[in-house]
Amino acid sequence: MDELRVVTHFSAESARDVLPVFEDAVPGDPRPRAALDAAWEFVNGARRTTLQRVTSVDAHRAAKAAATEAARLAARCAGDAAAAAYLHPISRAHQVGHILRAAAGAARVAELNAGDDPAVGDLMIEQARQRATPILIDVLSRYPAAPTARNRVEQLMSTLDDALRAPS
Repeated sequence: MDELRVVTHFSAESARDVLPVFEDAVPGDPRPRAALDAAWEFVNGARRTTLQRVTSVDAHRAAKAAATEAARLAARCAGDAAAAAYLHPISRAHQVGHILRAAAGAARVAELNAGDDPAVGDLMIEQARQRATPILIDVLSRYPAAPTARNRVEQLMSTLDDALRAPS
């Protein structure tokens, strides 16, 4: 549970930074905020319950209703933060998304907010790399590398994955 709290904390930090993008675009939709709150409850010592699962799914549903890519990604980051509490121990590459996708999504939101500037995304990925704790890196190392990138968020996730796995 302590390791899951570290992973969830990492994801929740990323989601916290971009949640206002969703809330500004879709005022009155509480679902992503509820997911982020559920993630923080777990991080702060509450038991892992269906609250994290349900709010994660709800945040991802809220993302579908958002009109902009940045708002959709911000909602997904919140959903990913809540889902991180349920990182599965079976070593599959898609599980890396539970660890790193919120940070990659937040980096993409920053890019979009900077006029689609990839240098901004790269800077955000570097900041996420610096925030990663040894425990997070140890958990990540138990899984295969991130899946092959098909879109910009996955490219950013792969970049972060490679950076965290690189020898110090």
